[in-house]
Parts: sequence; C-alpha cells; structure tokens
Amino acid sequence: MTENLAIFPMYRPPKSHAQTSLFCSLEEQLNHKHPLYVLANKIDWNKFETEFSKLFDEKMGAPNKPIRLMTGLIILKHIRNVSDESVVEQFQENAYYQYFCGERFFSTEQPCDPSELVHFRHMIGEAGMDMILKESIRVNADHDKKGPTGSGTVFLDTTVQEKNITFPTDAKLANKIIEQVQRIVEEHGLPQRQSYKRTLKKVHRDQRFRNHPKNAKKAHKADRRQKTIAGRLVRELERNLASKNLLNTYKEKIELFKKVLEQKRCDKDKVYSLHEPEVKCIGKGKEHKKYEFGNKVSIARSYSGIIVGAVSFRDEYDGHTIDDTLDHVEQMLGFRPSRAACDRGYRGQKESGTTKIVIPDVPKKNATYYQKEKAHKLFCKRAGIEPINGHLKSDHRMGRNFYKGIFGDMLNAKLAAAAFNFKRAMRRFFVLLEWLYGFCLLWNGMNKKCERSCPALVN
Repeated sequence: MTENLAIFPMYRPPKSHAQTSLFCSLEEQLNHKHPLYVLANKIDWNKFETEFSKLFDEKMGAPNKPIRLMTGLIILKHIRNVSDESVVEQFQENAYYQYFCGERFFSTEQPCDPSELVHFRHMIGEAGMDMILKESIRVNADHDKKGPTGSGTVFLDTTVQEKNITFPTDAKLANKIIEQVQRIVEEHGLPQRQSYKRTLKKVHRDQRFRNHPKNAKKAHKADRRQKTIAGRLVRELERNLASKNLLNTYKEKIELFKKVLEQKRCDKDKVYSLHEPEVKCIGKGKEHKKYEFGNKVSIARSYSGIIVGAVSFRDEYDGHTIDDTLDHVEQMLGFRPSRAACDRGYRGQKESGTTKIVIPDVPKKNATYYQKEKAHKLFCKRAGIEPINGHLKSDHRMGRNFYKGIFGDMLNAKLAAAAFNFKRAMRRFFVLLEWLYGFCLLWNGMNKKCERSCPALVN
C-alpha cells in the first residue's frame, strides 16, 4: 500500500516510534524554516542573561525563573497580541513558543504564574525595555546607518496611546467615588449617618436619556445632587478615619476624591480616572474620535522601515518631543541621525543638536526641479510611518494600554515597537525562504528541460 500511495506528492510515510517520541528534543522535531525557530536562533539571548542576572539576588526569595523564559514570554506576548494569561496558556500548547523560550523538550506544565511576568517587567525596568528594543533593531540586519539619500535619515511622528479606561463623565466619576467610600466604610466598620442608597436609585433613574430635550434639565439636576452626596460622604469618611488614626492610610485617595469633586469644566490637569489619574485628554483633530484619553508616544522610523526609537510623553506639543526622541535614537543606534523628517505639527524647531529638522513647506522660488522632487519624495517616504502607527495599535497592543501608571505607558510603547521589529524580521525570513525555494524549483525545472532537449549531453 505504501508503494502505491507514494506516487501522490502530498503523502508522507509514517515515521518510526523513535522519531515521533515526545522524548525527542524540540530541535529535532520542529520545522527549521519556521519564522519563530529562525528568530529564536537570531536573537542574542546571552546578552539578556548577562545583564538581567545582575538584578536578581540568588540568596533571597524563591528560585528565579530562567531569564530567557521570562524575556521570551514578554516578547511573544506583544508579537502575538495576547495577555499575560493567554501567552502562558499558549506556551503549554505551542512547541515553537517553548523552543523560542529556551526549552529543550516539550512540556505540558505551566511555565510560570502570569503575575510573575508583572514582577519581571518591573525588575528589568526601562533599561531592560531599551535592551529588548535594541536587540530587535540588531536582528533586522538590513538597516543601514546611511540611507539612500546619502545621510542618516529618520522619520518622526506622534500618536496617542489610549489607556484602558471608560469614557469619563462627571456622573461616572462621582458614582465611583461613592462606591469606593462605601467599600472603605464596610472594610473598617465605620459609622455612617446615611448611606443614600434609596436616594441614589432615584438619581440614577433621572440621569438616563439626558440627550432628550425634555430630560436634560432633570439629568443636570440629578448630576448636581449626586455630586453633593459624594462630597458629604467623603467629608464624613475623613472625620471617621481621623478618629480611628487611619487617615494617613487613605490620605492620597481622599485628596484625589476632593480634586475630582472640585474640578470645573475648563480646568487644566483634570482627573479623568480614579485608578489612572495620570491620564490626559488629547485632541488630535480626528473626525471619528474628537478626544482620546491616554498619553502621547513619539515614534522614530529609519529609512528602511525599522522602528529605531519609541518615547512616551504626557501631552507635550509635538515640537517639544524632538530632542528626547532623537536622544533615544542615538542611544539605540550608536550615532545621531543627520536629518529628521517631520510633519507640520512639529513647526518651531529647525535643528536638534547636529540633526537638521525638515518640515514640509512651500518651496523657495529659486529651488530647482531636482530639489523640489527630492523633497517631495522624502515627505512621501515620511508618510509611510502612518500605517506603522496603525500596526502598532492593531497588532502589538498599543491601541489599548493595560499596563498601570506612567511606567506602564513607557513599557507598552517600547515593547510594541520591539514586537513590530521582531515581526518584521520574521516576515523577511519567511519571504527569503520562499524566494530560495522558488529559485530551486526553477533551477531544477531548467535542468530537466535541458536534459530532455539535449539527451546527448546526459549520455
């Protein structure tokens, strides 16, 4: 039967039991042309082992997980756009994940608890994120220090990294303050003159359908009532905590409650979320999204399409982000680019150190046709950074930032940029293998054609 089926090209005879055994190493079983397999062998894992091992004390605490395992899981999380819990689950099912993280044999056990990834990220800090990003640039070995224009050129752009918060309104914030106050009261058994549960039910009913003209007045009145109740509960909580010597424990939280209740519509540095008070309201002039709540990220792209810099800001003007972004690019590449092309949102700065800032403008009257075409092609090339921002958001977890605080903003931006570079390297490996395979097929076909046309040469 095997002889008859062998004529079909898709049929493969079964391997022996020794070949299919689970005790064979992953290196023997896996496809060596798989992009993840190739990428695992391209990354210099010893660099991470050397640097990150200095941050851990072997004499304290439980034994540490392997550094390659934890670093590999963090990289895979952003490459595959999954959560900490999902990447740990997929590790148990995916042999390529296990080889990428340094495992020699297939294992069905959980590699670590998802919370250990959180501790590891905080342990390596910003320097560790920069090291991962730098390695992702090195893996893409085709990046050139001097682009086709004859000088090192980078393209800069900013985008908004939205935080994982709900759309903020005064009613939502006041309601969350009331819920947190009630939680603290129940936790410590504090006295309370009135809980306002029955009153708040009526307030919530009146707040519905506020966009209808007949309900607008009633809804605004309910908002004021809810805000008054929240203020009463916060002041009573402050008095009760002081009587039990617990005020210092909740001092920051109570100050945050007061700031939210006192802020007005046109105030600056407003609080839009109780669990993420650093969130900023950013308006980029988009038709479909007037305001975005998060922080600003500056992205630097090389001429060949690699992200060579990613810096997190709060809500600075685009022109004020140039210096910090180019400093980060110099840290990643080892040299400072001679030219940075930006859009018109960066107007106001002509140079940064030795780097010339180029912004689209009306060409000079004495400019030649060649100079105009050269500038036009440069800014057309700069426009290629816009879809990169889209890929970072949709494919590498920058569209919704789930990490906490200002540190989480920086962390998510740098890991998303590193994942984009690693994904680019994997794609290029796959394209190269396909090209080599197609070339081999073409070469074999040409040889067979020559043999049929010239049988005398074969003899």
